[in-house]
Amino acid sequence: MQKTSNPTYAGACDCHVHIYEDKYPLISNVAVVPPHSPVSAYREVQQALGLQRAVIVQPTGYGFDNSCSLDALAQLGDNARGIALLAPDAPDAEFRRLHAGGMRGVRYMMIGGVLVWDSLEPMAARLADFGWMVNLQLDGRDIPNHEAVLKRLPCNLVIDHNGKFLEPVAPGHPSFQSLLRVLDTGRVWIKLSAPYETSKTGAPGYDDVSLLARTLAEKFPERCLWASNWPHPGRNPVPDTLAMYDLLFDWTGSDAARQKILVDNPAELYGF
Repeated sequence: MQKTSNPTYAGACDCHVHIYEDKYPLISNVAVVPPHSPVSAYREVQQALGLQRAVIVQPTGYGFDNSCSLDALAQLGDNARGIALLAPDAPDAEFRRLHAGGMRGVRYMMIGGVLVWDSLEPMAARLADFGWMVNLQLDGRDIPNHEAVLKRLPCNLVIDHNGKFLEPVAPGHPSFQSLLRVLDTGRVWIKLSAPYETSKTGAPGYDDVSLLARTLAEKFPERCLWASNWPHPGRNPVPDTLAMYDLLFDWTGSDAARQKILVDNPAELYGF
C-alpha cells in the first residue's frame, strides 16, 4: 500500500476499524458477507498512514458475540480499544470481562441494527457506572427527534460518520444545527469519516459531506475524531483508505486541529 505524503502524528488513532476473521462465524441472514480482513492486513494500513492506535468496533455481522473483536484487541495490545455490541440485559460480569479485554463502550447501530431507542437511556446509565461510552450511528436527519435524550445521557457519546446524514444537508439545516447543539454539551464526540457512505456528489472530494466535515472541524475541533472505517464493509468498489486519510487535510485548516483530532481527543476519550 502506498504511504501517505501528508504529515503523520505520533500517537495518531484510527477511531473506527472492523476486523473480520473467517474462523469466527457470522450470524444468520447477514446482508453482506465481508471478506477476510484480519489484524495483519490492518497493520499494513497503519504503517502506510503512520497510525499507532486503533479503536476496534464490533461488526453487526457478529451480533453479540464479541470474540473476533476481543481477539483483535489482544493482538494489537495497549494501542487499541474496543466498542462492543451488548444486549441490554447483559450481566455486569460480561461488562467486566469485556473491559478487561479492552472494550470501552457499546455500539448502537440504529440503521438496520439490533438495538432499539427505548434501551438507550437505561444502557447509558449502566455504561456510566463502568466509565464506558455509547457509540451511535443513525441517520443525522433524525437527530432533532432524539436531541433531548442525547443531551442528557449520563455517559460519553460518540456519533459516527459526520452524523451520517443519509441525504446530506446544508450546515444551516435544522438537523445539522441540532447535531451542533448536541456536540456543545461537552460530552459528545463525532467521527470525521466515511463520506462515501452518504455522499451524493461522490469521489474524489465528496463535496456535500466534506462541507459538513469542515464545519464540524472548524466549530468543534476538540470534539472531533478521525476514522478510516476500514475495511469499508459493503462498499464496491472499495474506497482508498489513503484517500480517506488525505481528506482530513482538506477538512482541517491547521496542524493544531489535526493534532487534536488524530491524537489528543482520542487519547482523552479512549484512555490511551
